[in-house]
Amino acid sequence: MTHEKPSSKWSDLAPRVLSAIAMAAIAIGAIALGDPVFLTLIAVVIGLCIAEFARLLQPAPVWVFVLLGALAAMAVFIASFGFDASDPEGQLLSLKTLLLFLPLIVGGVLIKTRRLLFLGYGGVIMLAGLGFISMGPGEVLIWFLLIIIMSDVAGYFVGRMVGGPKFWPRISPKKTWSGTVAGWVGAMLIGLAGAGFGVFTPTEAMFAPLIAFAGQMGDIAESAIKRKMNVKDSSNLIPGHGGVLDRFDAMIGAAAVLLVLIGVSSLVVQAG
Repeated sequence: MTHEKPSSKWSDLAPRVLSAIAMAAIAIGAIALGDPVFLTLIAVVIGLCIAEFARLLQPAPVWVFVLLGALAAMAVFIASFGFDASDPEGQLLSLKTLLLFLPLIVGGVLIKTRRLLFLGYGGVIMLAGLGFISMGPGEVLIWFLLIIIMSDVAGYFVGRMVGGPKFWPRISPKKTWSGTVAGWVGAMLIGLAGAGFGVFTPTEAMFAPLIAFAGQMGDIAESAIKRKMNVKDSSNLIPGHGGVLDRFDAMIGAAAVLLVLIGVSSLVVQAG
């Protein structure tokens, strides 16, 4: 029976901390500056994620993933103007938001292999872009980021210290059930704190563990794709940290699920 050396357990702590600080600083700056800086940042991030994902599936020719990334950024930026998923009139599907399908349609034609995978995970990335926009540059987005960060931090430390059965060893051998559950608990605490500050209702706060779980599954989904393609990182765009998709995979899963929850609630309000 083999045991991890103590140093190896924490070998990825520094990259995680540095990337979290960098992402938080960029997010805070964009939120403080507001639109259109915030919208531009979201569009660029989603565009880079689509480009990196397309490159994973089909490394050449280069112009294919560059084109798809540019189309994704353009679609998110245009769809962002005047969008509000919580609007009781319901704007989840409109002519502008239908633009989000454009890079998926074009990619379905240009990518010769694993088209269904591109359409499926690519669709999640595009939904996540709209999810970030629906939260807007304000306190809801800040609390969303806190939920994801707390889930990741709690899961990391409890998983390393407590250990135990693996959550999904074939896909993500380092993730444990103890860390996964700790992430849910941490997310719930942040959700309840947000309710205490009046950002969420107590009912909305109860969805925080679901958001955290969606983030965990977003991380696992990207890990599974990289394992399938036999690559370590989505790109080397961020020296020492991989690609943009590697840094945003959890937030993409969480933001996409949050958008669906917001959309469903708006439809319920409209029906009522």
